[in-house]
Amino acid sequence: MRAARKSYSVAVPAAACANKRRTLAVGVLLGGLLLPGALKTAAAEQLAPFEIVGDAIPLALDGLPGDAERGRVIVLDRTGGNCLICHKVPVASEPFQGELGPDLAGVGGRLTAAQIRQRLVDQSRLDRATLMPPYYRVDNLTRVAAPFQGKPVLNAQQIEDVVAWLATLKDQERP
Repeated sequence: MRAARKSYSVAVPAAACANKRRTLAVGVLLGGLLLPGALKTAAAEQLAPFEIVGDAIPLALDGLPGDAERGRVIVLDRTGGNCLICHKVPVASEPFQGELGPDLAGVGGRLTAAQIRQRLVDQSRLDRATLMPPYYRVDNLTRVAAPFQGKPVLNAQQIEDVVAWLATLKDQERP
């Protein structure tokens, strides 16, 4: 039986990523070996760099402001974000909401925007046993259909839009 591999990644500010090839080469030289996952796909290199601080990503991806109304549309879209397959949201007109994940009513009162962003980007960094897929990661994934390989589920702008809408959900009450 093969031992499980661990993947390591380091998030750095955008200014430090000016020359990604040089950064990778220096990392390999300093580390003395190539860590699993150190070589990224072209798609992974196109993802906006971010820094995780504790259980949050404090800065908006690519510095983009989120739009709450667009975020609401993404969350309710069963072909895009597909959040409703696992979560309930306080939108009475949406039938057949999920019960696998936490109810999102009041999430903006329980978590900061930075914490919501981290959970959308990659919840598995906080809970390795999570059922929630990473919405802004393309490396070290399994069972990804060919048309979706190398692509994040949501782009940086969509992540920020969803963060903006979820942050408005401060009330625990359902309509």
